[in-house]
Amino acid sequence: MASNTSKTARASVRAGQAGQGGALSVLGEFKYLIPLNGGKHAYVRNLTNGKTAHLRTDSEAFVEEIRVLAAAGHAAKIRAEINGLAASYPDHGWDATEKRLVEAGVFEG
Repeated sequence: MASNTSKTARASVRAGQAGQGGALSVLGEFKYLIPLNGGKHAYVRNLTNGKTAHLRTDSEAFVEEIRVLAAAGHAAKIRAEINGLAASYPDHGWDATEKRLVEAGVFEG
């Protein structure tokens, strides 16, 4: 019996199933933050639970989501990503976002 699904679709399903066993399979660069609305909101991709949260960057929920990721050992990568966003979009307030996270003690190990 011939399969009607594409080779890409089958590969995508296999890749999704591989991640269910606790193993991490990431192709390319993984981004934790996807900026939205001029830096006022962001999607935060949580590598530890596989969920993506849509949060205000000045909210307590954003701070806590980053804290969870930092505690899981991703602090340096997230901080570098925020610094990159601040350099790329200086008028979006990412420097203030980083300052709030530092003041909240998120990046302290």
